[in-house]
Parts: sequence; structure tokens; C-alpha cells
Amino acid sequence: MLTITSRIPAILSISCLCFTAQADVNLPSIFGDHMVLQREQSNPVWGTADAGESVTVTIGEQSHTTVANDAGQWRVELDPLAMGSPYTLSVAGNNTLQFKDVLVGEVWFCSGQSNMQWPVKNSNHAAVELATAEHPEIRLITVSQNGTQELQDDFKGEWKMATASSVADFSAVGYFFGKRLNDALDVPIGLIDNAWGGSAAEAWVPRDVLAAEGTFDDYITSWDQRVADYTDEVHAEKIAEFHAWEAAGKPEPRKRWPSDPRKNQHRPANIYNGMVHPLTGYGIRGVIWYQGETNAGRAEQYRELFPLLIRNWRERWGQGDFPFYWVQLADFQSEESMPSDNNWAYLREAQTMTLSLPNTGEAVIIDAGEGRDIHPRDKQTVADRLVRHALAKDYGYDMASDSPRYASMSVEGNTVTLKFDHVDQGLYAFDVKEVKGFSIAGEDQEFVWAEAKIVGKDTVEVSSELIENPVAVRYAWAINPVANLQDRNGLPVTPFRTDD
Repeated sequence: MLTITSRIPAILSISCLCFTAQADVNLPSIFGDHMVLQREQSNPVWGTADAGESVTVTIGEQSHTTVANDAGQWRVELDPLAMGSPYTLSVAGNNTLQFKDVLVGEVWFCSGQSNMQWPVKNSNHAAVELATAEHPEIRLITVSQNGTQELQDDFKGEWKMATASSVADFSAVGYFFGKRLNDALDVPIGLIDNAWGGSAAEAWVPRDVLAAEGTFDDYITSWDQRVADYTDEVHAEKIAEFHAWEAAGKPEPRKRWPSDPRKNQHRPANIYNGMVHPLTGYGIRGVIWYQGETNAGRAEQYRELFPLLIRNWRERWGQGDFPFYWVQLADFQSEESMPSDNNWAYLREAQTMTLSLPNTGEAVIIDAGEGRDIHPRDKQTVADRLVRHALAKDYGYDMASDSPRYASMSVEGNTVTLKFDHVDQGLYAFDVKEVKGFSIAGEDQEFVWAEAKIVGKDTVEVSSELIENPVAVRYAWAINPVANLQDRNGLPVTPFRTDD
């Protein structure tokens, strides 16, 4: 027979077993101390608990109670919150979680490949940027890179206040964009750094969405074939080969650390599953995007792929047609002495065509690249041109945001007259008086360099003595064009062609 004293440990043991059998209320990492909630809209909060467990979410004077479903999932929506002092978000079920120092402001999703991932510490004027990086109302979170074919509900990451140490490894384009917003709006800014260098756009889209289009069947099939026989043993062999190459003194040809195709940033849907799905629905104002280099060899498909990505994200988020602004590919590699074709020109064209979607904008940086480096260090210019779209289109600032774009052409004799839309202060030849970057062709489609002159605020005449009957004009149509036409506000004219 147990004495009262001897029964106490047994009772405690039973009590502990009962307690640990209950699942704690849990939330994904996008919810945490120092986070920013999007102002002027309702904000979903979600997580997991025991099936049937009652969960209460409290913030400010709001309280919302729900019950976890059979899968243990729950979700509530917070009413729009007033800006002001930091909030504490409490989530109570079998246990209670508290997230402190929660601000309400503007949240932007910063995504793409390496030029979006490129950190502040490796950008122009890094020392100055880091010395001035104390911004307690700018909050940063970086999503861990995870490529998988299985939908993920969480990621590794945590919100941090903007300081020299937290900013150093953060997306430079994202941080500079957010800093400009904070300076202009004087409201808290939340920035989600969700980028992966070298990523293909197909990896950012769900597989079923790609498959339903039919256009991407060959790409999907090629990847299925590539990973079919790639086992852990094969990957281990490739790693061993790499280490042997290192031990041999790294002889030519150079080797790269072996990328596992099952988990990398090119496989269709990998990044969507691992890095986008866990955040889908979190309240945001919009997305800034810098990607396309990896897809340059499939520029024609990008015409469909990029709009598909935007439409799908908007649908999955459930916040309507939120703003989506992107960076057009910069100038890169060698300048051509004669007019030529290049995949990058076609990819830029595909990006510009995506402006047909509502609430979109393109930052043209054809003048801000570096021929010898695919990663231009001048991320400030990139951010400045992106933030123009947000300030003008979302926050009511009276400023130009779109680069001038080709509108129409007419031909008289050997002269083509071009009209441009989105001209603000007037067209201008930067650096030198001569307008550079135009080529012209007759019916044979053999392009030659053209003479061009500005004849009006939004009008340019183009001709060549070599072309008697011109039918087509191109501007900045190369991987690294020599082109200098811009608006007097500093926004370069968008590369284009009049032929198809």
C-alpha cells in the first residue's frame, strides 16, 4: 500500500504524462518578437495545436477565439490595428505564447535570386551604410533556404531590429528600399528577405500550377529524369570527388561544391514549397522581385512564366492584386561593336510585357550594371528606382515611377519617328549630346547603327543612310548596350524593339 508521501511522485508522474501528451500551441517563425503587422488591413494569424483545442489570440483590445481542426490547424484574422506603441501578441491554448515589441506599419516581401540576396556588406558604400544602420522601426527577417518537393509550414528565421550587425548580411536591395520608405513615411517597416542565388523562376511556382499550363512539360520532365537516379550514395560520391580535387591542390578545371538536384534552387516548385508556402497569407503591402538571369535562355517561356508566378502568389495570399514591382536585368558582359541579338534582351522584353498585369512596375537599370560582374554593387540605384513605384502608386507621392516606354512609330522616307509613353520631364541624352543605342533595319531585318535625335518632349527621329526603307527599330537591344536615352528625371528609356 502506498503512503501519502510515496503517492506524490506517482501523481506528479501521471500529471506530467497528461501534460506532455497535449500539443503545445505553436506558430510558424514568421510570428515572433519584433515583427511588423501590415497596417490598414486585417492580418491572419495561424498555427497548430491539439485537434479540438480552443485557441485565443489577443492583441491590444482585440481577442479572437477559434478551435483547432481535426489536423490541429487553427487560424484567426486580426482586425486592422492602429499604429503607435508596440503591441504584445498573446496566443493561449494548453500553453500561452507571447510575442513582444510588435509594430504596425508597412511589410514588403523581397524575393528573387542572387541580386536580391546580395548583402549590404558587399554593396557600394557599405561602410557608410552600416555606420548609419540603426533604425529601430525597421524590422528584418531572412527566410532560410530550403528546396523540397514537400510543402513546408515553417522555416528557420527570426525578426530583428535593423542594426549594423543585422543589416550587414541582409538583402541590400530590400534594406535600401525599406530605408527609403521609412524615411519618407515615418512608419515602421517590415522586410522579409526571401531570396536564393541562381534560382530559376520555375522553382518559385507550385508544380501543379506549372503542370496545368502545359507549356512547361519539357522542363518538368527533364528535372524528373535528372533526379530519378540521384541517390544519397551518388551525392556522397560527388562530395568525395570534390574533396579529392581540393586535396590535389584544386587543379583546372575548377570544381564547384556539388549541388543536390533533388533539393536545389532550379527544380520546379522546390522554393515555393520550402520558402514561399510557409509565409503565404502573412499580411504584406507587396512584393519586390529581382530575378531573371537564370531564365534568360528560356526568355519566350518567361513571357508566360513570370505573369503566372505573380498571379499564383496573389491568389495564394488572398489579398487581391497586391503591388508587385521588379528589377529588369542590368547591362552585363562585353559591349558589342555591331547590332546583335542576345537572350538577355529577350528576357528584358518578357519582363516589360508583364506590365500588362495590374499593380505592377519595372525598375529599368540598363545603366547601372557592371560588364565584368553579374552582381552590380550599386544596389542603391536599384532600390531608388523600385521605391519610386511604391511611393507614387501606393503612398500618394507626386513623382514619376515608370521609365519611358516605346508607344508607336511612323515612317516617312528613310526616317522613323518614335513616340514614347511615361515621359515626365522630357527625353534627354545622358553624358553626351549624341543619342546612342538605336539600330534600324529594312525588310531584310539586317540591323545597322542608326542616327537618332530628340525632336520633342516624347519624340525621337531615327534614320541611317544605309537603310532607304526602314521597317524596324531597336533600342538598347543587347546584353550590354551602349545606350544613353533617358527622361530628365534620371529614369532610362526601357529597351525595346518594334519588330517581333
